[in-house]
Amino acid sequence: MDITAFPRDLMEAQTAWYVTYNRLAAAPANQSPTAGRSRLQELSRRIAAHPYWMTPAGTPRARMELKEAARATAQRQAPPAIRRAV
Repeated sequence: MDITAFPRDLMEAQTAWYVTYNRLAAAPANQSPTAGRSRLQELSRRIAAHPYWMTPAGTPRARMELKEAARATAQRQAPPAIRRAV
């Protein structure tokens, strides 16, 4: 699937999910993860409830393709320190 076929808001939410997850993974142990975890939950709800999944294009394969494309985008956007940590 061409990543341009995904709705922009869905792609942005999935990318934000990976950016948030990577920041949590790279955070120092003494930093509270509460805000990051709350953000992940909010993004997960937004992604799962997106109307795109109710269309014929919203297949399990499309979910994996969305995740792969968003993960690659998040990696490109991540600062070098976070890229090395994850």
